[in-house]
Amino acid sequence: MSYADLRELQSALNTASDIAFSLDAAAPSPHEAEQLLDALRRALTAAGALGAGLGATGCAEHPKGPVDPLAGDREDPLPPGWGRCLLCNDRRRRAGAQRRGWR
Repeated sequence: MSYADLRELQSALNTASDIAFSLDAAAPSPHEAEQLLDALRRALTAAGALGAGLGATGCAEHPKGPVDPLAGDREDPLPPGWGRCLLCNDRRRRAGAQRRGWR
């Protein structure tokens, strides 16, 4: 899930809500109904992108990033709490090396 996907969902839901509350209960026009349907389709598409965003890495920040080759290695396992994202794990490795004084 990215921030852009979340903002798109929020925007589409707000638009759909505005249209729905402005509808004439007695006789909504076909144009208003079509606008509402378009906003709801946008919301549905954005909501679908939220769940599909985690990809193979399981990382919210890098959903389509590379998978760490050490993920799942029984002989040299990753530390507890580390995910499968190579980019995040590399950042953790570099931060740990800097704390230990390595460059």
